[in-house]
Amino acid sequence: MRVGFGYDSHRFEEGRKLFLGGIEIPYEKGLKGHSDADVLIHAIIDALLGAAALGDIGSHFPDTDEKWRGADSTKLLEAVVAEVRDAGWRVGNVDATIICERPKLLPHIAAIRSRLAEILFPDEVDGVSRVSVKGKTNEKMDDVGAGEGIEVHAITLLDNL
Repeated sequence: MRVGFGYDSHRFEEGRKLFLGGIEIPYEKGLKGHSDADVLIHAIIDALLGAAALGDIGSHFPDTDEKWRGADSTKLLEAVVAEVRDAGWRVGNVDATIICERPKLLPHIAAIRSRLAEILFPDEVDGVSRVSVKGKTNEKMDDVGAGEGIEVHAITLLDNL
């Protein structure tokens, strides 16, 4: 078994849609980034790649490469799950904490977990039981607490195939 930890953060930006875990979240701003800026998926990707010792999201999908501009992060996650599998590993579980003051995430957590389970555990009926997503505030401390963006911490367990 191996454990991987991932982290990502993005600032809010006017005129963009907000995606978390492959789900569009209704909000007046989206996140600034080269791709769709799905900060949750990006942290999970780094956790998976780290556990498998396969680098990080930037080495696989560099923001200097125009082919990744506006990329759908769910497609990036699908590619990474396949690469982890090809390296001899299967995802055991994922646990993630999304930190933001707004929007409120509780109404969206079930849909986010379901969407992530479809990607991480496509052949399993109850893959959602292996995906944990929690929302927390930063108690108004620092830039995230001031409502300027979102950060995510994610951890994953990989098992040998």
